Amino acid sequence: MNTLMFEVKELTQEQLPLDILLLADPEEAAINVYRGRCHAFAVFMQDRLIGATLIEVDQVNGKAELFNIAIYPEYHGKGFGGVLLDETLAELANRGIRSVELGTGTFGYQLSFYQKHGFRVDRVIKNFFLDNYDDPIFEHGIQHKDMLRLVWQAEEIDE
Repeated sequence: MNTLMFEVKELTQEQLPLDILLLADPEEAAINVYRGRCHAFAVFMQDRLIGATLIEVDQVNGKAELFNIAIYPEYHGKGFGGVLLDETLAELANRGIRSVELGTGTFGYQLSFYQKHGFRVDRVIKNFFLDNYDDPIFEHGIQHKDMLRLVWQAEEIDE
């Protein structure tokens, strides 16, 4: 059986190329707002970057916010996004992070992906994509207008 060897590791956010971040957030200006304050985690296969995520960590309050997660298109559907997200969440939980929040559109594959990995809908921000992006964002011919805020809670482990 052919086993793909992969590794998830933490990087500095400066080590991530802009092109991968633009896959998840179409405006460089928006990325630049959060990029500098984030931790970066990436998944590699045979030392080749496959995907990455940017997460702002509030260690004092045990919270984090996921701002960006993307996998290069040629690797979609192969489980790399799930591995990256699950291993990143596990590492954050090991560091004392009890909840992770993110924003996403109100429809599309991203919403299903996050819910599959334990995120739950917390609230809706009306007109977020209309108010914060210069160009409209469409998926399957439908314009994204509102943002869903999702939250993941680390499971409490009895010792």
